[in-house]
Amino acid sequence: MNQKTISSGIVRAVLTIASIALILFFLYKVRSVIAYITVAAVTSLICRPFVQFLEKKLKIEKNIAVIITIFLVLGIMIGLVGLFVPLVLEQGHNLSLLDINKLESNIKQTYSDFILNFNLHQNDLSDSFKGIKFLDKLDFSFIPQVLNSIVSGLGSFSIAVFSVLFIAFFFLKDRALLENTLLIFVPEKSENQFKNSFLKIKNLLSRYFVGLICQISILFIIYMTGLLIIGIQNPFVIAFLCALLNLIPYVGPFISVIIMMTLTMTSNIGQEFISYILPKTFWVFIVFMIGQLIDNFVSQPIIFSKSVKSHPLEIFLIILVTGILFGVIGLIIAIPAYTAIKVILKEYLSENRIVKKFTENI
Repeated sequence: MNQKTISSGIVRAVLTIASIALILFFLYKVRSVIAYITVAAVTSLICRPFVQFLEKKLKIEKNIAVIITIFLVLGIMIGLVGLFVPLVLEQGHNLSLLDINKLESNIKQTYSDFILNFNLHQNDLSDSFKGIKFLDKLDFSFIPQVLNSIVSGLGSFSIAVFSVLFIAFFFLKDRALLENTLLIFVPEKSENQFKNSFLKIKNLLSRYFVGLICQISILFIIYMTGLLIIGIQNPFVIAFLCALLNLIPYVGPFISVIIMMTLTMTSNIGQEFISYILPKTFWVFIVFMIGQLIDNFVSQPIIFSKSVKSHPLEIFLIILVTGILFGVIGLIIAIPAYTAIKVILKEYLSENRIVKKFTENI
């Protein structure tokens, strides 16, 4: 190997590394656009069955059906904001989010009531926490900053919603748009396999995301009904938020029960702890457990197993592994990514014995 060959090899390697770095830098800069496209693709998959229903059952022209669907999605979002924001603001006042001193006082009062009514001693608790008075060290001043960030982020959120709906409109209108775009990067000899894979992935993920909507709706109805029966203030906002958090497997329900119980306790400051606050909190926990039992043993096995055609244990292990490897993001994307990988493997490695075993239901 002469010096010229070595030099050209080094130049090619440097150019390749520089090109990859430039592409990664470009993708980083346009990450918000990539996020919009991803959310728009998911939105189009969710809306796809409804568009097909309008076309095939009601005989509505495709473009009109897509426009009706997009306006329906927009109307649902505006309706949720119209219902959700006032309730959040009201709950915020109940929790004294705009009065930091009162919020701190409420939390410390709940903490003191808990110690007093369970015959605990402050010194014993201090020893168990190694002498750290954790409530005194909590800085509540971050709450107004969070609220200001939410308000200032409404403008960016509006742009994001418009962008997502605009892109989703064209994905629904021209159903081959995304497929044809991705075909640019696929070798010509593999085009047929890619088209088959893409169609199967689109059908399975469409059913999966519709299943998610059904799962959230079932949990929301259970939570809201239970909270209404118990007499909790603002059951809609609490039920909606906790049902939405269930999108994050395992971590979401844990956060949900903390939110439910905390909101129940802190919004009833001034009431008798043993005879009023504690029983309400207990029944809220029961409502949460009923919702989770129905979700884990009825909703999820039926919806997910049939939508992505995978065994519940298989789904559990995949979520567990991706959660360990990639954290919360891994928990969210585990099932869609695994479904897509299974379809691709079956299309390209259908003769492999292991692949054939794992993809026999697809």
